Amino acid sequence: QVELVESGGGLVQAGGSLRLSCVASGSMFRANSMGWHRQAPGKERELVASITTGGVTNYEDSVRGRFTISRDNAKDTVYLQMNSLKPEDTAVYYCNAAVYILNTGVREIWGQGTLVTVSS
Repeated sequence: QVELVESGGGLVQAGGSLRLSCVASGSMFRANSMGWHRQAPGKERELVASITTGGVTNYEDSVRGRFTISRDNAKDTVYLQMNSLKPEDTAVYYCNAAVYILNTGVREIWGQGTLVTVSS
């Protein structure tokens, strides 16, 4: 079994910064593409940023230039550095990953979510 555990959410004022972390744990697996999604109240879940094993990144337009996704492959960890936060960034942030599990194949897994609240 492989699971993702997020940390780093919280309350911050507009213009502030937060860093989210997500660690994949388990046995006999390899994390391929990893990313962050978010879901604000009353809205659908949306992709925020993603990163491949080789470091190729993709960002949603509203966060490009403010958020930076990175990963440490040796630690099976993905990070999301969020700067210049805005109230509209308030949401539950979910980590997800495409994980190859030995004898099982590729599975998409999700973390439990971490709440980010940006006050105006």
